[in-house]
Amino acid sequence: MVSKILVIKLGALGDFIQACGPFQAIRHYHTNAHITLLTTARFTSLARTSGWFDEVWVDDRPAWHQFSAWLAIRRRLIAGHFERVYDLQTSDRSGWYFRQFPQQDRPEWSGIVRGCSHPHTNSRRDYMHTVDRQAEQLHMAGIETVSCANLDWLDGDITDFGCSEKFALLVTGGAAARKEKRWPLCGYVALAQRLMKSGIGVCLIGGASESELQDSIGRAVVGVIELAGKTNFAQIAALARRSYVTVGNDTGPMHIIASCGAPTVVLFGNASNPALCAPRGRSVVVVDAGEDGRLESLPGTSVWEAMLVARSVA
Repeated sequence: MVSKILVIKLGALGDFIQACGPFQAIRHYHTNAHITLLTTARFTSLARTSGWFDEVWVDDRPAWHQFSAWLAIRRRLIAGHFERVYDLQTSDRSGWYFRQFPQQDRPEWSGIVRGCSHPHTNSRRDYMHTVDRQAEQLHMAGIETVSCANLDWLDGDITDFGCSEKFALLVTGGAAARKEKRWPLCGYVALAQRLMKSGIGVCLIGGASESELQDSIGRAVVGVIELAGKTNFAQIAALARRSYVTVGNDTGPMHIIASCGAPTVVLFGNASNPALCAPRGRSVVVVDAGEDGRLESLPGTSVWEAMLVARSVA
């Protein structure tokens, strides 16, 4: 009889990419199992392309008053007949999933919810980097080896973007609600100008809502390629692998880029802690804003020097 495994991972893009190492480790540990991922709609295509999962379920995140939808989730979980669950979300929501299983018939559970069979018992887990925390959680559940995420399977067609043979990627935006995590526009303008003068083309990537931001850079620096809203996850990976260097804020696409092994410079202010969430990769350099913690205070010279370091270790 084939074992049935459930993996839970919701969250933002960066969180999902940082879980790719654990996803791969679970697949290798349960080689012949039927593995289901429970995630959000945004990541279904990514998950199916990875080859790590036999099935992908979507949590539509129903409103509190949609009782029939909540009941449907409960019924589906119970009907899955899972032998083990890896809760990589470890949130109140995934704790609710745990409580939907009848107490006498709960699957083995790796996570932090009270009563689970394989708890992550490190009291300082909230002070660990996401990658290290999940690796330790899986180790406590019997999976001893968790390697860095391998995104070789993620690749897309970028021939229509018109990038030069030698180009830098700039990820100038980020979550609209967290603009304090963005290096000021003037910093990116100066950086793009210097890159272009050095014979390095510039491509700007980001969400569709960042087209105005990219237009501002494009008006100041003739020749940059603006790709706001034009790239999917696979194309971001393809651009990363072919880039000379990438510079960007603490935002989801930077995790894809770093995981692809590209020379990567990530800019952090006091709005987030790189010790807990910085992108991981073989050529990643984190630039901290300094004593006052404001990205407005980060000089362009520091970013340029970090680019040279990232290139040297690539």
